[in-house]
Amino acid sequence: MEFQDVVRKRRMVRNFQQKPIPEDVVARLLDNATRGPSAGFSQGQAFLALRGDDLRRFWSLGEAWAFDTVKDTAQLVIVPLSAKQVYLDRYAETDKGWTDKAESHWPVPYWYIDTGMAALLILQTAVDEGLGALLFGIGPDEIPKFRTEFGVPDDHDPIGAIAIGYPDEPAVHPNSSAAKRPRRDRTSVIHHGNW
Repeated sequence: MEFQDVVRKRRMVRNFQQKPIPEDVVARLLDNATRGPSAGFSQGQAFLALRGDDLRRFWSLGEAWAFDTVKDTAQLVIVPLSAKQVYLDRYAETDKGWTDKAESHWPVPYWYIDTGMAALLILQTAVDEGLGALLFGIGPDEIPKFRTEFGVPDDHDPIGAIAIGYPDEPAVHPNSSAAKRPRRDRTSVIHHGNW
């Protein structure tokens, strides 16, 4: 698929076919996620892929994480995790010039930004593979349960989760925000040279 088609067709999907995702496609989704940019090539991301019984365990942890149709039909969930300490350690190395690991050096938390970019690569790869995907949040109250259930270390923070499968819904889901709200006009969000 052409890249512009991937960008144009990317949307959130809430209902999936009961069709398994081939192993090579799952591998491509995860491999592409590792190709995202990271400050200082820190590579402070990790990814937890859940299928089968692991999915049932995952859905049991949070009632409000996603629509029921997603819980009933998604074939795969990938949880992108951010590791702040990897960034702090990396920038205390001699080639970066900071002598301490202070978070105050960072104008914004790039560990979350870079993990978000990795998540976007998963979403785009899903489109390229003919899959649909939905990025949704994991509530702060559910994170400790999630960590315990799946053995996730305390220094890795989930930035959300991505449900994936073959889409089984119209091009624009009638309950989606995209069906109810127009896209903002380009002139209101794109500025050249000055605001």
